[in-house]
Amino acid sequence: MKSALALMALGAAALPVAAVAQTSVTIAETAPVVTLNVTESVEAAPDVATIGTGVQTKAPTAAQAMKDNAAKMDGLIAALAKAGIAKADIQTSGINLNAQYDYSNRDGQPSGPRFLGYEASNQLSVKVRDVKKVGALLDTLVQAGATNINGPSFSVEDPSPLQAQARATALKTAKAQADFYAQAAGYRSARLVSISESSSGGNAPMPLMAARFKADAAPTPVEPGQVSASISLTVQYALER
Repeated sequence: MKSALALMALGAAALPVAAVAQTSVTIAETAPVVTLNVTESVEAAPDVATIGTGVQTKAPTAAQAMKDNAAKMDGLIAALAKAGIAKADIQTSGINLNAQYDYSNRDGQPSGPRFLGYEASNQLSVKVRDVKKVGALLDTLVQAGATNINGPSFSVEDPSPLQAQARATALKTAKAQADFYAQAAGYRSARLVSISESSSGGNAPMPLMAARFKADAAPTPVEPGQVSASISLTVQYALER
């Protein structure tokens, strides 16, 4: 009896052990799928303007060029503060120092470049939160010694509400298009299966050049116009019978 039990145990141990397998199943969309790219924009009056400005100075030595530039920049920043621009809205965007050479051949004879001195420049990015004051501020900058002005570019401080409106309109437009394709192709309805989004805020750059003007001249005219916030959606709808 013991021998028989032993043989049975040995036989059971010799049997192969069944492997446990994990299986993943992906069910592909069987209905036709239409892919739509929709972009919608919403316009509004800007409430922020950004201006680029700065000063350039020239001197025989690099140290003198930088020193003169720093003095002029201090005056420019003081003028911005006096005009009500907060310190947090004034940012240095670039400082440059370069040697200047004259490469012209005045006497017709070959000659090397003639050293002229150094040019230093300091650039600021200024955010103006009252767009009605942009023109007057540009004039103030020139009076304070600014040698270059770029912009202004207009924008909306918080574009989220505009983007939400554009998003809702874009999705509504996409649904209407999908329903049209479904009905035109003989299907009962369109079921949304995926959405991807990209967004952008608008601005309206307006390049200006610094110029001399009379102290009693009217402020530089600036028209902020309208800016837009855009939403682009890529949506997929499955057509169902």
